[in-house]
Amino acid sequence: MRPYTDQSDLSDRSEQAASPSAGDAVPAANRRGTVAVERPGGTDRRRVWRSRRYRWDTKYSPYAFVAPFFVFFAAFGVFPLLYTGWSSLHRVSLSAPNDMQWVGLHNYTRLLEDEFFWNALRNTFTIGIISTVPQLLMALGIAHLLNYRLRASGFFRVAILTPYATSVAAATLVFVLLFGRDYGMINWALDAVGLGKVDWQSGTLSSQVAVSTIVIWRWTGYNALIYLAAMQAVPNDLYESAALDGATRWQQFIHVTIPSLRPTILFTVVVSTIGATQLFGEPLLFGGAGGQKGGASHQFQTLGLYLYEQGWFNFHLGRASAIAWAMFLILLIVAGVYLLIARRLRKSE
Repeated sequence: MRPYTDQSDLSDRSEQAASPSAGDAVPAANRRGTVAVERPGGTDRRRVWRSRRYRWDTKYSPYAFVAPFFVFFAAFGVFPLLYTGWSSLHRVSLSAPNDMQWVGLHNYTRLLEDEFFWNALRNTFTIGIISTVPQLLMALGIAHLLNYRLRASGFFRVAILTPYATSVAAATLVFVLLFGRDYGMINWALDAVGLGKVDWQSGTLSSQVAVSTIVIWRWTGYNALIYLAAMQAVPNDLYESAALDGATRWQQFIHVTIPSLRPTILFTVVVSTIGATQLFGEPLLFGGAGGQKGGASHQFQTLGLYLYEQGWFNFHLGRASAIAWAMFLILLIVAGVYLLIARRLRKSE
């Protein structure tokens, strides 16, 4: 007679026989069908390693992605700035850049006594005013027109950006032909209406107006698109409320659009001022063979041209470095004024 055995006892025994002890090796079938031995601790180690690698990837990957920018910025931004500042304290020639003679602040004090430096600074300020004010006013008007529903508005938005995409060399050479003394189209038009021809390159005001015209033509469309983007962010409720109060489009533009665009207008003024301070390509190509002088009497020589003349024609690298740092200080002053005005605007709002 067989002894009675409980089925639950049999199942427990089979499970105990099938499960190995903690110290035994666990057989696992690999892809070829053979039996491989894998220890239970190996899976935990791989899991810990993957978790650690994931934490490293999450922590250091952003730095790896932005590292190329900082490398190039250090090589082409920080190093030239520091080297220029060091050179401005020495008497050094471009023909022998390693032969430096310490002069301290002599290059800076010499600039204060240099009439050509003050002439270049005055020309830079004048050209900046002549080019910036009409440019931004025209950009505001164009953006206001494009803000309304027009046919082929996409075409007009691309068309006004075309001058910005044009090469400065190509644009300036075309304007040199237009402002030509003998065969220029502008003088032809002036002569046709009885105003007489103008020697655009010889006169002080005429040459500065001609250079400013090139700047206006290239940058008006760019600023217009910036204003257009800001106008489209203005809530339509403001225009609807103004229209219900009986305001015309011009009154809406003055009392609704302009106050809403004050931060954007301030931004474009600062950017245009910085661009005017660094103006170089347009007057250089407009002057022809001796473009670095800004005309025979330096009548349209900007700070950029004066730096270029001192460093690459007179070989005074230390003096040119001092001019570059003077321009940098001027831009810092402009940035400081911008911050003060922006802070007051925030408080007033």
